[in-house]
Amino acid sequence: MTLTKENTQQMTRNMMIAACALLMIAGLMQAQNTGTTTLSVVVGPEAALTVTTGTTSLTTASTAFANPYTGTTSLTYQIRTTKTTGSGTVTVKITSDFAGTGGPSVGTPPSAGDALTYTCTVSTPGTACTGSQTASTTAATSLATFGAGANSTKAGNTASTSWSLTDDPVYATGTYTATATYTISAS
Repeated sequence: MTLTKENTQQMTRNMMIAACALLMIAGLMQAQNTGTTTLSVVVGPEAALTVTTGTTSLTTASTAFANPYTGTTSLTYQIRTTKTTGSGTVTVKITSDFAGTGGPSVGTPPSAGDALTYTCTVSTPGTACTGSQTASTTAATSLATFGAGANSTKAGNTASTSWSLTDDPVYATGTYTATATYTISAS
């Protein structure tokens, strides 16, 4: 092939176009820029509670007043307390007393010695109440306590209240209901 002046000029133009394209691509590649951000999160104390037993039936194993009415309420709790100074509690309060005339009552028992009591079971990291506790309509009573740096599992940990209600012959026959309200707190 013989190079003519026109061929040489065309080749020179093609080379210049290719060189410009390469410079533009290199310029685009060098025009990239990056930036960063710092992510910050404040993780504070937190608590949640689910009562997994919607209705707790209190029943007795005796027909001669020898045994109390008993039943168990199950709970699942999640908690996180402050590392060094934190604490937490689970409490229960009878927010609606047994309804109906002549039946059991937490606030005003029909006979001396009648009581709704409970014992506690709490999985770690909670500490269960000790011994038998007397339920109240006027004050929340303890079910569990938590110390500093307490952390439950993500799925939650378990707790329960085993109830006991005196079987008093003066109770009129019928069905009576009360509401126990559980509260969890963390600091």
